[in-house]
Amino acid sequence: MNLETVWRAEDGARLAATVWRAGDGYRMISSAMLGGGAGRARWVLNAQVAGGYSRMDPVAHLEELAASYGLEGPGVGMLTAASVSRTMRRDDGGVHASATVGLRVPTWAAAPADRPDPELAPIHLDGASPPAWSPGTINIVVAVPVPLSDAALVNAVMTVTEAKTQALLEAGYPCTGTASDAVCIAARTPGRTTEDGKAVEVFAGPRSVWGARIARAVHAAVHAGAVDYTAYLSSRNRQRKS
Repeated sequence: MNLETVWRAEDGARLAATVWRAGDGYRMISSAMLGGGAGRARWVLNAQVAGGYSRMDPVAHLEELAASYGLEGPGVGMLTAASVSRTMRRDDGGVHASATVGLRVPTWAAAPADRPDPELAPIHLDGASPPAWSPGTINIVVAVPVPLSDAALVNAVMTVTEAKTQALLEAGYPCTGTASDAVCIAARTPGRTTEDGKAVEVFAGPRSVWGARIARAVHAAVHAGAVDYTAYLSSRNRQRKS
C-alpha cells in the first residue's frame, strides 16, 4: 500500500491527506461516507479537516477533493479531524495497515442513553442541533494481498475493531475508540490463489492466518498512533504553560 501525502489550504489552515492509488484488482469494504459498503474500488482518500468542521455535505466535499487529486472511478473517501501528517503505518506478513489517530474525546461504545456526547459539541451551528455526523478521529486502512470472501471481509472488520480497542487500552486510553471512527479494508479480487492454493480466504478472525496478520498490523499502527497522540498533547500543554 503506497500512501502518498498531499497538502491543501482550506478554512485558513494547511491540511494533509493521504491517497492510496490502488488501481484495479481490489475489492473493499468500508464504513466511509464516500464509497462505503462493499465493492470494487480503485483508490482510498483520508483527508484532514479543520477541528470546527461544519460543512453539511461531506460526500460532495470528498468528491471535490478526490477530483482535485486526480482520483477517478470508484473509491473510498474518509474525513478526520486528526492530524493526517502523523498517520502511522505498520506491516505484518504482507498485510499493510495505516491509522490516523486522534483521541480528543475517547468514547465507550455502550454508554448511557441520556449522556450528552461531547464529540458533537464543537460543530453546533448557530445554536441549532448538531448534525448526525462528525469527522472521524481514528481512521484505519488495511490492505490484504489475497482475496477474501464476503463473510471474511465482515470478519476482518471485526478483527480490526478488536485490535484497535486492544491497542487503545494498552496505550492507556480506557475506551473502545471515538464516536465516529471509520475503517476500510481492501482485499485482492478473486483470481489469484492464496498461500494454501485456495481461490479465496473464508476466515479473517484473529486466529486465522490472515486475520492474525491484520490484527497485529492494526494493533501496532493504532498503538503507535495513540502513544504519539499522548506525546503530542504533552508537548502542546508544555508550550501553553511556558
